[in-house]
Amino acid sequence: MMRRRGPGIVGTVARTAVIAGTATAVSNRVSDRHYNKAAEQQQAQMADQAALSNQQDMEQMQAQMQAMQAQQLQGAVSPPDLTAKLKQLADLKAAGVLSDEEFSAAKAKLLT
Repeated sequence: MMRRRGPGIVGTVARTAVIAGTATAVSNRVSDRHYNKAAEQQQAQMADQAALSNQQDMEQMQAQMQAMQAQQLQGAVSPPDLTAKLKQLADLKAAGVLSDEEFSAAKAKLLT
């Protein structure tokens, strides 16, 4: 019988399995790195969006606060509104809904 040279079929299959396993492991590591890098970028974008949203919310709140302060500076009742409220009180008194005392008290409250 003649002896073959080389590793034989079992050796070739074993070598192929080792090479394929190594290639798979390397490929998986590369994929994991790319996935992790993409996830980090996505988290950074989400953090930036959250910060921008918070900043916009703060600006909106500041604008609302400024508007409220401006209304407070103008007074609780502006002159045209005061006239309308006095007319409304007079109408209620004329209709008999308010007595003279109630009308006087409400008028005094509006004027102070």
